[in-house]
Amino acid sequence: MCLAVPGKIIAISGNEPLSRTGQIDFSGIKKQVSLAYLPEAKLNDYVIVHAGFALSIIDEHEASQSLKAFQDLEKFEASL
Repeated sequence: MCLAVPGKIIAISGNEPLSRTGQIDFSGIKKQVSLAYLPEAKLNDYVIVHAGFALSIIDEHEASQSLKAFQDLEKFEASL
């Protein structure tokens, strides 16, 4: 199963489209990911990330709903 996770861009580095990366905050966990597929991505955007690549930009509300769903799933699994 593939899983794409939302996160917030907190820093961007690189000027060339294929080498641009962003530091993404996933609810406190920070990872460096490629922004090659999203040349329009900017600081404070929320993005969906899979396998080290930001794949799409989403709004803050959609990101928070996705994160809540992951938290609810975690709670459910812990209760089993």
